Amino acid sequence: MQGILLVDKPTGWTSHDVVNYVRKMVARTEDKKPRQVKVGHTGTLDPFATGLLVLLIGKEYTKRAGELSKLDKTYEMTMRLGATSSTGDPEGEIKAVSDAQPSEKALIQALGQFTGEISQVPPVYSAIKVNGQRAYKLARKGQEVKLESRKVTISKLELIDYTYPNVKLVAEVSSGTYIRSLVEDIGRVLETGAYTAALERTKVGQFEKGASVKQDNLLANIFS
Repeated sequence: MQGILLVDKPTGWTSHDVVNYVRKMVARTEDKKPRQVKVGHTGTLDPFATGLLVLLIGKEYTKRAGELSKLDKTYEMTMRLGATSSTGDPEGEIKAVSDAQPSEKALIQALGQFTGEISQVPPVYSAIKVNGQRAYKLARKGQEVKLESRKVTISKLELIDYTYPNVKLVAEVSSGTYIRSLVEDIGRVLETGAYTAALERTKVGQFEKGASVKQDNLLANIFS
C-alpha cells in the first residue's frame, strides 16, 4: 500500500503518534509487523496544534518527504496578548507581562513588520538538534540552549479578529517558519508579551485541510 494520506490531527497527539497509529493500521491489514511498514510525514505539528498533517505511506512516497517538507504552509492561529509562555504555547509556564491593550492600528502596524523575508530564532522547545540532541530535551533538563537565527518568508499575515487579549490571524509562511516564535516576536514589538494560544494548519502546498480525514475515520479512508 502506497500513497499520500491527509490527516486532520487532533489536539494532544504528536505527529509521531499519528504516524505510529497509521503504521499499525496498515501493518495489520497487510499482515506485516509495524516496523516493516514505511510511514512518514512532511512537517511536524506541535501536540497542542490541530489541522493538516500530510502522511506518506510506502517506500516510494516516503522518499519524497524531503521534497514535500519544503512546501509553503498556511495557519490560522490565536495570539494571546499580555503574557508569555515558557514554551510559546498553552502547555508552558504562563507569566503575565503587561495589561496594556494595544489599539488595532498599533497591532496592524506591528504585523506589517513581519511580512516578507525576516530573521527568526526557532523556539528552544523545538525538535531542532543541538549537538546531536533535540533542543526541547535539553531545555526540559534545564540546560541552556542557543539556536541560530534563520531566514524565513511570511507571505501573508492577516488580522481576522481582535478581541483583547485574543488576536486571530491567518499566516502564509515558508517551510521552517515557527509560528510560536513569530507570535513571541510580535508580542515584543507591542511590548505586551504574547504566546500562541491556538494553532491550526489549514494548507500544505496544494494540500488542503478540507480534504483531510479525522482520526475516527482513518480506518475507513485508508482501506476504502
